[in-house]
Amino acid sequence: MSQCARVNDHCKRCEGTLPFEFTMAFQPIVDVSLARIVTYEALVRGPNGESAYSVIAKVTDDLLYRFDQACRVKAIEMASALDMQTDLSINFLPNAVYEPEACIQATLAVSERVGWPTHRLIFEITETERVRDRQHLCNIIDAYRSMGFKTALDDFGNGYANLDLLTELTPDKLKIDRQLVMNCDHDARRQALLNAIVLLAQELETTLIAEGVETRAEALWLARAGISRQQGFYFAKPAVNSLGEDISELLAELKREAYGGLGAMHEGSSA
Repeated sequence: MSQCARVNDHCKRCEGTLPFEFTMAFQPIVDVSLARIVTYEALVRGPNGESAYSVIAKVTDDLLYRFDQACRVKAIEMASALDMQTDLSINFLPNAVYEPEACIQATLAVSERVGWPTHRLIFEITETERVRDRQHLCNIIDAYRSMGFKTALDDFGNGYANLDLLTELTPDKLKIDRQLVMNCDHDARRQALLNAIVLLAQELETTLIAEGVETRAEALWLARAGISRQQGFYFAKPAVNSLGEDISELLAELKREAYGGLGAMHEGSSA
């Protein structure tokens, strides 16, 4: 796109301080087959743990690009300070990216400054309903992949984050929306849809992540269906300024119950 405001490595849209403060909460994404946390998603919160909405409500159109950049920098700085050893997933707004190569410079700079490996960054595509230029979104994904980043399509299966996007987009990961995950352990229609998504992901060589897992029964059904990567309140709520509590024992028990002695056979099924 031609409207990028970066001149001599500076961008008047993206750089500068925000007129409000915010912090990050981190929620784990687990792999049941490995019985470990593989990623943390960074989620915006107010400085005292207030909701994401309370922060986003302050983001006016003229602050959108600056806020998007500030979130990336904050997430990486905090992940490094917390000694995070997993991948880090950061939400981004496609409409806040003009030129991928230019708008990524702040991310690259903070990664180098704190020593964060760029191959451990995942960018989650959100608010796809507001993206009218799909080719631009394709260009962002392609550019990020060429730089060594991974991308994920959030809320897959709900609203505009739907099948037709996959005719053009090639994300590394699909995050299955809570509406499909809810009650999947006993809802036959949801089970049919999820089983179809598993086959689709295998054909497209895309990793699946189930969002909004809230019960042990849901977690077990998903794992046995081939969706070993999961995220939700059953495992942990987002922890403000923290990586949260140790859930290794919960994951070990879940793996044993899901697979018995066959856990190793499932490892990497959602890599």
